Amino acid sequence: MPSTTLRTLNGLDDQPAPLAAATLVLIDYQNAYTRGVMELTGWREALDAGADLLARARAAGATVVHVINDGGEGTPYDIRAEIGRIHPSVAPAEGERVVVKQAPDAFVGTELGELLDAAGNQDVVIAGFMTHLCVAFTTAGAFLRGNRPTVVAEACATRPLRSGAAELTAAQIHRGALATIGDLYGVVVESAAELG
Repeated sequence: MPSTTLRTLNGLDDQPAPLAAATLVLIDYQNAYTRGVMELTGWREALDAGADLLARARAAGATVVHVINDGGEGTPYDIRAEIGRIHPSVAPAEGERVVVKQAPDAFVGTELGELLDAAGNQDVVIAGFMTHLCVAFTTAGAFLRGNRPTVVAEACATRPLRSGAAELTAAQIHRGALATIGDLYGVVVESAAELG
């Protein structure tokens, strides 16, 4: 039997963010995660769900912010090269801001906080790559600065990892990260269709 969440113990609600009154933050939908050494399990399905989420947000008139990681020249996250660019299926439209980060928490050393404040929405909808790292850390960062995050599970993906002698599947890592988020830092929904 699952235990009571810290959200419940702290009196936080479990209502998903309404897209029309939220800022959408898309994290690291970069080509690096679609092939090669950093290819994620289920990236295509997650990217398709991210494209659907983006279309819904645009139709609702939501503010959209794209976040990308810059690892520097010659890395899989080189934003000057095709491998580090945002995948075309979720490419920024004119007027949508792109935030360049160098830490898992997209608020660290960037203007993301100022952009959220300028949009005037406490609610933030978050999706992207990788669930256990940049999605989880940015969601925690949003929560800790007073925003109200909602994470769209099917629009996120990650990769298998090892923990000591144990081999953990990408699904286990993904679900574990979502459980951590849902315990305190944000509301987790399976799909964009659940957003108001």
